[in-house]
Formats: sequence, structure tokens, C-alpha cells
Amino acid sequence: MLDELLGRASLKARIDELEAENERLQKRYEAESDRRADAATARQEVEAEVNRLEDRIAQLEGELERMDDQESGFEVRRREQLRGSRLAEVIDRLTSVRTGPEGALTAIVGGDGLAGLRGEITDDLENVLGERAALVDDAAPCVVCADDTGLISVTLEPPVIPDRNPRASWADRFAIDREWALPTGRYALALVRADLFALGIYDGDERVDYRGFDSDVKGSHSKGGFSQARFERIRDDQIDDHLERCADALTERVPDDVERLFVVGQRGVVDTLVDDAGLEPAGTAAVDATGDPKPALEDAHRAFWTTELRVL
Repeated sequence: MLDELLGRASLKARIDELEAENERLQKRYEAESDRRADAATARQEVEAEVNRLEDRIAQLEGELERMDDQESGFEVRRREQLRGSRLAEVIDRLTSVRTGPEGALTAIVGGDGLAGLRGEITDDLENVLGERAALVDDAAPCVVCADDTGLISVTLEPPVIPDRNPRASWADRFAIDREWALPTGRYALALVRADLFALGIYDGDERVDYRGFDSDVKGSHSKGGFSQARFERIRDDQIDDHLERCADALTERVPDDVERLFVVGQRGVVDTLVDDAGLEPAGTAAVDATGDPKPALEDAHRAFWTTELRVL
């Protein structure tokens, strides 16, 4: 009676209604969250299946390409991964070759293959290699060394593909610069992943300074507690913060006397850091270096300074 007189009864009734509505909305929210979680899980399963099928397609395409090569007879005669003293020996041997005034061709082939070279050089190379010139496109980007007698015909895939004009020329020797393939001078090598950074300052092969750190970045998929969209936003923000730390570390720790900067790691992460930080590296590369920062940097350094030799 007193509640009715004071107007409390209607307020209590309204509170009961709101609590019931709140409970109904809470159940609806939980059901919607479960539905979205199931949808996210299903999407991840579909993406995993798509990735598996794409890998299988790539594998089958590779097998088909090898079969085509075997049927046509066009395959490289030898392939070798070179580094260190073995790589230096091969470069020294190539640069020691002497020919007539225009008997040695050195060509810088970009990602566009032989089509990117001017016509007369392409014709010259095809005259020397014949139909095997198609193997150069398979190796691109690369450096081609071939002589006019056909005794020497190799490609090198060094970590640093030079950007120079002319891109191809005939001379009495092969024009290969050791710094394209070998760690020379004073340089910096930075390894960047979405959650890791490692920087080494080197003098030749010797590391003289180091800086590395991990960042707390969530995995690629939500494991509960967040919607997938919110989870991905949080992860993206964490990666952005990590890349800012990486850019600051490069600014603070790369000394002025460093001649060249190389940035390696996850391709998308490397490209984002280079663009956002306004870096001008002498070279970039995708490398599969995992683990703690210091050992990962050692693996990345070894992988980066590896050159593939193909004997055509």
C-alpha cells in the first residue's frame, strides 16, 4: 500500500520488466556470439582447406613443369646453393675468365625475365643458348653469365640484384661485383616478423652489435572471449605498435657509418615497415627464420647471404 502511494510499485514493475528484457537480450547476445564463433570456426576451416588445395595445386603444377622439362629436355644441368668461401671461389673463377673484346655477356635479368632486356641482347643470348634461353626466365631475377662460344652459361641469384644501366653488356670478362653476393663492408641486417625484431650490425661476416626484442602480439585466430573481428582489430593494433618499435630501433641503433641496410623476414611485414618508416634498404628478402631473436637473426643472415647457381 505504501509502495503504491509513493509510486514505488510502478517503478518496481518497470525494473522487473527491464531485468527480464536484459536477460532476454543477454541470452540473444550469447546465442549470437555462439553463432559468430561457429561461423568464424567454419571460415577458418574453409580457409585451411583452401590453403591445402592451393598447396596441392602448386605441387601438381611443379610436377607438371618438371615433366614438361624432362619431355623437352630443357632442365638445368646443375643447381647449387652457395655461400661463404665456396661462393667466393665461384665468383673469383667467373671473374678470372678472359675472352675476346666482346666475348663475355653479363646480363641483369629482373623479375620480368628476358622480356625486360633490350632486343639485341636477348637475341644474342638466344644465339648462344638456343632454346635453353627459356631457363633464364625460370631463374629470374638473376645475373646471367654466358660466353660467345657456349662454354660458359650460368645464372646466379644473389641477394642483391643491382639496378644499373645498361642492364646487359658484352666485354672481355664477366662484370660481377662481389658485394652483390658476399657480405662485404659495414652493413646492417634487420629481421622483422609480426612479433619479433632483431638487428645486427656487421663488418663483413662478423656481427659487431646486436639489438633484439619480442612483442606481445596475439595469434592469428581468436581462441574465445572476443569476436573474430574485434580480435583481428586488436592484433592489427599490436602489430602496428610493434612496427613502430622496430622503426625506432632502426633509427636509434643503425650508426651513420653503416654502408648498406638489408631488411628481411615476413614479406608483408617487411614491405609495411619499409614503406611506413620511409626506409631505403639496399635489399629485402623473405626468409623463414623463427625462434628467439638472436638465433633467428643468425639463421636469417645465413639464408640471406646464400646464392643459387644454375648451370644452364
